Amino acid sequence: QVHLIESGGRLVQPGGSLRLSCQPSERTGTTAWFRQAPGKDREFVAALSWGGGNRVVADSVKGRFTISGDNAANTVFLQMNSLEPEDTAIYYCAGRINRLVLSAIRRPEHYPYWGQGTQVTVSS
Repeated sequence: QVHLIESGGRLVQPGGSLRLSCQPSERTGTTAWFRQAPGKDREFVAALSWGGGNRVVADSVKGRFTISGDNAANTVFLQMNSLEPEDTAIYYCAGRINRLVLSAIRRPEHYPYWGQGTQVTVSS
């Protein structure tokens, strides 16, 4: 069982920035961020596969959000810039031991391990 700990969510004003962190308890092949706003389905945000694998960001946040990783610290970051009220959601970190291929990386059903989520609220 892999445990994932997210941090960094808080209230921020529109146009502001946040950096979320996800630290799995074990090495993962692919780690991803999803988000879920009230009354909406869970939505893929970004994913990173270690060892020179894929790094993918959803079209809806491309140009504003960036995913990166610190291999030594076994931590994945989601840098979020130019935040909008529509970005308000609970952000979840998800992981799996084996790396995912590109065609599967956006699908939540391929991630067996999930964090508890961190709340991001964008409001003035």
